[in-house]
Amino acid sequence: MILVERLVEHRFFDVTEDLTVLVFFAPPEGSQRTENSGNTCAETATGRLLIRPYAEPDESQVIQLWREVFPDNPSWNVPKADINRKLTVQRELFLVGVLGSEIVATVMAGFDGHRGWVHLVAVAPKHRRQGFGQAIMAEAEKRLRDIGCTKINLQVRATNEGVISFYQKLGYAVEERVSMGKRLA
Repeated sequence: MILVERLVEHRFFDVTEDLTVLVFFAPPEGSQRTENSGNTCAETATGRLLIRPYAEPDESQVIQLWREVFPDNPSWNVPKADINRKLTVQRELFLVGVLGSEIVATVMAGFDGHRGWVHLVAVAPKHRRQGFGQAIMAEAEKRLRDIGCTKINLQVRATNEGVISFYQKLGYAVEERVSMGKRLA
C-alpha cells in the first residue's frame, strides 16, 4: 500500500487534461432545493451528476458497483457490513453520485478530528474519464473542510498506477510512510 495525502486547502477547479469540472449547488431535476438537502450537482463535460448522501434504498446498487470496481477485495471487506458500519458514524460523509437513476460513483469519507480519510472511491467503468471521480472527490473534500479537516489521507494499492495518477492529478502526493494495519474482528 502507498499512503497518499493532500492538504485540503488546495481545491481543484481547474482543467485537468481536457476536462473541466464545475461543482455548484442546485436541486436535482424535477425537485425543490431545500436549504439542507445535502445534494450537489456537478456539471461535467459529458453529463450532470447528482451527488448526495447515501440512502438505504441505494444499498443494492452500491454493492453491485463495489463488486464491479473492487473485484479482488479481501474476503473480510464485506460491502453490506461496510455500509452498515458507516451508517453509524458520519453517515453524511458517505456520498453517492447518481446519473439519471443509476449510482455511478461513491466515496466514503470520515474525519477523526485530526485527519480526514477517503475510502471506497468508485466510478463505474463505463462512466470513467467523464469527470465523475473528480466531482465526487471535490464534494467529499468540501464536506471534510466544512467540518474543520485540514488534511486528507487515503490508501492505494502500490500496483494500481492508474489510480495513483488520478489522485496525483487532484493534487495528492505520495508520502514516505509505511501503512500498517491490525484486524480487530
